[in-house]
Amino acid sequence: MERILVIDADLSVQRILRRTLGNAGFQIAATGDGTKALQMIRGTTPGAVILEPRLPGKSGYDLCREIRAADSSVPIVVLSAANDESDKVLLLELGADDYVTKPFSPCELLARVRAALRRTHEFRSQDEIYQFGEIEVNFRNMELLRNGMNVPFSRLEFKLLRFFLNNQQRVVSQDELLTQVWGYPERTGFTSGSVRTQVLGLRKKIEKDPSSPIHFRTVHGSGYKFVP
Repeated sequence: MERILVIDADLSVQRILRRTLGNAGFQIAATGDGTKALQMIRGTTPGAVILEPRLPGKSGYDLCREIRAADSSVPIVVLSAANDESDKVLLLELGADDYVTKPFSPCELLARVRAALRRTHEFRSQDEIYQFGEIEVNFRNMELLRNGMNVPFSRLEFKLLRFFLNNQQRVVSQDELLTQVWGYPERTGFTSGSVRTQVLGLRKKIEKDPSSPIHFRTVHGSGYKFVP
């Protein structure tokens, strides 16, 4: 039985999630305190985390960053009252896997948690090491080296890079990236701007000259193509 950690100061939300996730066969732990949440994660790593970023006394952005630093692979599903795209993109860049806005459907959130767990299990089962140009990436250990030096990489960036590596030399549209990498495109509220932001991030970390990319090429009017 997988354990889900709910981090939300709203006791009514905790009760709803205890009932919904418990009925689905998950073991639930809940807290509204960010410091205690980190202690719980470091004590026993949960299968997934549901995080409300606006906690009293602690920035949700800092908490997301610290959770990811404590464990690079545990899925984080953000549950927030904010429906701002820049907020979503920032939390995803900090390591969140998905973003659900309040008021929320408990059934939809359950589906999102299950999808995040499934993607993480699939990701962990892949232990290939890829090399191209100056880059070596180990998906099993979630490490990326450039000229032998470690480059900080978010989970979303690893997922996006994995998709590009699995689709080398093929033009992929922004809609396909939203579907295959982000998931649930019709309900997440992400736009093509989200894709552009993430691809730009990959270029800055991987390309010798991000303004003239060799690996992550834009195909105007169609999308992007990865060339190793």
